[in-house]
Amino acid sequence: MSKPEFVYVMYIASTPEKVWEALTSGEFTRQYWGGRTIESDWKPGSVVRHIQENGESDWQGEILEVDPPKRLAYTFGVNRSERPSRVTFELALFGPHVKLTLTHDEFDEGSKVFPAISNGWPAILSGMKSLLETGKALYPEWR
Repeated sequence: MSKPEFVYVMYIASTPEKVWEALTSGEFTRQYWGGRTIESDWKPGSVVRHIQENGESDWQGEILEVDPPKRLAYTFGVNRSERPSRVTFELALFGPHVKLTLTHDEFDEGSKVFPAISNGWPAILSGMKSLLETGKALYPEWR
């Protein structure tokens, strides 16, 4: 049995630099990720945390790769009974727009996290896309 892998591709009317900022700026994520902020110094080996409004961490991981504004990868540790998975964002120009490819992989077989992220990432990234293109997130209160 193969390990699950989630791949999501979207096209955003924005610049790679602005999409990068939306992925790495806590002030930006707060607007489309249900009030949560992402925090890191974005250096390989550093910690990345996802912080709720109450100051508690939803998940944390380790920065694996940083190549602004093209590629970002980090581990995703949300469930202590499973090893951390890996999140990779790849940004590329597609005409005047940005092609964003998210790959979330390296799950344990039978992962309980995989079904949750399969629903979560499309909603989160759709909110980010809407915010970048219209100034309004689709799901600002998404939990």
